[in-house]
Amino acid sequence: MTDPGIQQQEPGKGGGKGRRRAGRGRKPQGGGRAGRNLPAAIAVGLSLGLIVLAALLIEPMALLVILVVASGIGAWEMVRAFAAVGARPPLIPLIAGATLMTGLAWFYGPDALAVGLAVTVGAACLWRVADGFAAVRRDFTPSLLIAVYGPFLLSFAAMLVQLDDGPLRVVCTLVAVVLSDTGGYAAGVFLGKHPMAPRISPKKSWEGFAGSVTAAAIGSGALLFFLLDVPVYWGLLFGAVISVMAVLGDLAESMLKRDLGVKDMSNLLPGHGGLMDRLDSILFAVPTAYLLFAIITPS
Repeated sequence: MTDPGIQQQEPGKGGGKGRRRAGRGRKPQGGGRAGRNLPAAIAVGLSLGLIVLAALLIEPMALLVILVVASGIGAWEMVRAFAAVGARPPLIPLIAGATLMTGLAWFYGPDALAVGLAVTVGAACLWRVADGFAAVRRDFTPSLLIAVYGPFLLSFAAMLVQLDDGPLRVVCTLVAVVLSDTGGYAAGVFLGKHPMAPRISPKKSWEGFAGSVTAAAIGSGALLFFLLDVPVYWGLLFGAVISVMAVLGDLAESMLKRDLGVKDMSNLLPGHGGLMDRLDSILFAVPTAYLLFAIITPS
């Protein structure tokens, strides 16, 4: 979920030696300062949010399907992106492993999730043995990264929703990320002057970061108090930490895409690029929320 507030379009991002897969040679449409089609981005973001919200409030089991689909699409996007640097992580075992990890996390918890990760990485290595051990060495790290960065981290949402009032906990987590993005957008556009990480994401600013943390902290303080009866000070801490992790997730994907030489993970979502470009902030936030809730609202 690229943070449009503390990062507008990143000129030169993905300008490395690899191929740029999305948007090459095209002018951005929509005229937004973020270099994206802003109306399309808003429409897609709202649609995805409504789908997840409906799943959580109407039939939480539907979230399992959403997580499986999201993990599979994420694995597909990252396999395509790694091809830009000559790596060939195997798609089939990674998608199968994504499904396995999500299911194990949903039904059996963290220990089973760890087993699922090991099985997925092992299967990816075995898939490459036929091409020789040089291929195994070449594709081991990309396969491990794909398995962890998407399915493993997303699977914490499956475990989070299983807890008492789990759907509300997931809602609080997602709202904190949205508030972080929104607060960062406003502060970054109107106040942003001091670059935060110019070598990784040139348009991020410390003012935008402060806006992200402030908005997420204040909003979460109120939301957790009214929905989960959590003291306001814990809610403030929750929102602030989730915002920090969301920004770190955004920076992590920016660094990864810069190294791979791609602008977006794919062009699947109008105004956003790929699904992983939409999930980047959420990926680090969900496991962090799982741990924080274990501290502030122990079951």
